[in-house]
Amino acid sequence: MTPEFSFVLHFLDSIFLQEDFFGIHQGPLGSADPLIKGMLPSALGILGISILLNLFNAGVRRKLVDRVKLKRIMQETRSWQKERMAAFRSKDKERIANLNKKSPYMNKMSMEMMQMNMRPMMITIIPLLLIFYFVLPQMFAYTVAISPISLNIIPGDFFQLTCTAEKVDGEICKQENELYFWAWYFLTSIAFSGIIMKLTKTSMDIG
Repeated sequence: MTPEFSFVLHFLDSIFLQEDFFGIHQGPLGSADPLIKGMLPSALGILGISILLNLFNAGVRRKLVDRVKLKRIMQETRSWQKERMAAFRSKDKERIANLNKKSPYMNKMSMEMMQMNMRPMMITIIPLLLIFYFVLPQMFAYTVAISPISLNIIPGDFFQLTCTAEKVDGEICKQENELYFWAWYFLTSIAFSGIIMKLTKTSMDIG
């Protein structure tokens, strides 16, 4: 799984987690009386969990993905795309026509590569979402760290990583720019996913 794909996946997870779809939480995901109390223990705890879950994802990927076959398909696809681009640049119509004849085969290879990379995600996404929504909120507080700046780069209220001045209420947010616990997981998971994929050799960048 590429870092870009991982980012998209965690982004979607976080959007899902920010809302209270089941009516069991008040405000942003978290617990008013968590099992792990305090910002520092919560931050370190979520950091450890994000690393463990990334290792779990990497382990599932290693079991389900045929690395030799994936590498062969990726190299063949890249080679064809590079050759086709060169043919277009040189305006070699005969060469372009010959390469276009391979398009159905290359599309089939691309679809197979996509399926190989989607299979691990389909197995892990549901249990991970259940853990994020039903288990972790009982362990950690609403906010677990303080950011020196606001991280709410997306306009609107739907996807906020840190507390705004308007959200400071002394309960969920005690001061501006406190980081919600799910947002801390979101950021630490992204930070370590690429490293773990490299160490476990599960990155798609295997060319």
